Amino acid sequence: MNLEDTRFAFGENWQRFLAILTDEQISAAEASLKSMLNCNSLEGLRLLDAGSGSGLFSLAARRAGAIVHSFDFDPNSVACTQRLREKYFPDDPHWTIEQGSVLDKDYLSRLGLFDIVYSWGVLHHTGHMWQALDNIIPLVEPEGKLFIAIYNDAGKSSKYWWFIKRLYNRNRFLRPFLIGYALLTTRSGWIIRGVFKGRPLEKWRQYGKKSRGMSAWHDLIDWVGGFPYEYAKPEEVFDCVVGRGGRLVRLRTMAGGTGCNEFVFAMDRSGK
Repeated sequence: MNLEDTRFAFGENWQRFLAILTDEQISAAEASLKSMLNCNSLEGLRLLDAGSGSGLFSLAARRAGAIVHSFDFDPNSVACTQRLREKYFPDDPHWTIEQGSVLDKDYLSRLGLFDIVYSWGVLHHTGHMWQALDNIIPLVEPEGKLFIAIYNDAGKSSKYWWFIKRLYNRNRFLRPFLIGYALLTTRSGWIIRGVFKGRPLEKWRQYGKKSRGMSAWHDLIDWVGGFPYEYAKPEEVFDCVVGRGGRLVRLRTMAGGTGCNEFVFAMDRSGK
């Protein structure tokens, strides 16, 4: 069984997510993007969305004024991004969408340089995380920003979830049970605390407002199924990017959990 046989259908999950996407979630996504980049507007800046997924953050960047180039390896994810452009920015010359891979150096070499290279929760799903990171760093303009999110290395817990994710993609019969297991282990605390407050589903319903405009259910499916799956300690990501000319300007960690650590680097030497 090769990598393609065990790869999670990311784009199919994002297509279902778009069916429930609200304007409130889009606004939350835009706010979270501006917050991490420490700006009020992206007007006139060129942003590369490397692995656009649902297309939500390409849309958020375009709403914030950026000139956006989106690409994704998964054709269904490309279709998601195109769907959002058609709905919110039809025939927009400042938003380009293509199918491509962060592992394809020939493709990347044709894109040029960008003020912001954004790749949230993507590189660790390629099967070659460090190569993918190496490939996108040179696409950042001098003094431009690299905004990435990579799963935290939580030791034994991360190794355990690697096996769960691989099993999810290898055995369709077990998927409902694994989703139930993930729901119990990652979300039950929300419900229990909510019960004591008399609002058992409050955090679930508020998830999109506080979690980058995403969906609790679709993020859960992405978590339990997301394979290939790699992870790194924050200092490993730091050393990699700083060694290639980066300067860390913003960091948000999972404090030991298995979720994504977020990094914003300024590339002081053109990523070289």
